[in-house]
Amino acid sequence: MPQSEYDNAADLHIYAAHAHTAAAAAHRRSDHEAAEELSSRAQNYSMAASEKTFEIAKLIQAPMGA
Repeated sequence: MPQSEYDNAADLHIYAAHAHTAAAAAHRRSDHEAAEELSSRAQNYSMAASEKTFEIAKLIQAPMGA
């Protein structure tokens, strides 16, 4: 499996973390519209990261040569 698959999954996890952090900061500033948008982005990144990680895990657990 190319390293880029791992990099892609890691990047998605990092993007999700940054978006969650930015959403929390916006919420603290009482910018609820921005917080909602950032939370939505964070959720999308989290879901994509989860799916990518699950795909990688399935490939790793698959018997070799199957």
